[in-house]
Amino acid sequence: MSNKCIPNYLQNRVCLNVLANSIDNAKEIYDAAQTHVVVGVLSKNYVDNSSAIADMKKYAQAIDNAISVGLGAGDPNQSKMVSEISAVLQPQHVNQVFTGVAASRALLGQNDTVINGLISPTGKVGLVKISTGPLSSKAPDGVVPVETAIELLKDMGGSSVKYFPMGGLKHKDEFAYVAKCCAELDFYLEPTGGIDLNNYGEILQIALDAGVKKIIPHIYSSIIDPVSGKTRPDDVKTLLTITQKLLK
Repeated sequence: MSNKCIPNYLQNRVCLNVLANSIDNAKEIYDAAQTHVVVGVLSKNYVDNSSAIADMKKYAQAIDNAISVGLGAGDPNQSKMVSEISAVLQPQHVNQVFTGVAASRALLGQNDTVINGLISPTGKVGLVKISTGPLSSKAPDGVVPVETAIELLKDMGGSSVKYFPMGGLKHKDEFAYVAKCCAELDFYLEPTGGIDLNNYGEILQIALDAGVKKIIPHIYSSIIDPVSGKTRPDDVKTLLTITQKLLK
């Protein structure tokens, strides 16, 4: 098992985040991305912690620990399980709802692993919804300034904003503002939701232009083969090519 808990960013700036449905698929993706990827494995797909840990350890061994422990469609009910299994796995990347960040960081016991905190668009530039936890997601929306959300995430030991659901470029102006704040406050950014091969370049460009230090874009369903359920390695290659071009 690799002790490497830091993702392998392309030019120290961008690391892809895509899903795998098997260890073989994870290896194909890892090769296609020339190792500049964290491969998502969803906690929701396992009945309990022990089965998740046993299986995810195999993934980690196959791809030099480049795994991203996922919730499963941002499901707040997976928050506790993600923290508990990540404590054992020590992965490179952890997906969390806003309220789960501190528990994950405390249980990991180190600061290298990237932990994102989920905040959502509100339809208003400069404001985001942070009530994404198991109980808070059922309460009236907790809406705060982007800057406050980022500082709260920092207080809890988070590394990055997971901005979801973006609906591709539907919230473009809001996203640009989030990117600006991440750059100014020295925080990482993870655009998520509705990203495909057509809009990926524009979304990444917005974050790069804003000056965000590290970007981890999540590209999920749009590059998954609907029949096999596998993420298409060729699409991952395309994403890498786009990334390389924009970083020149």
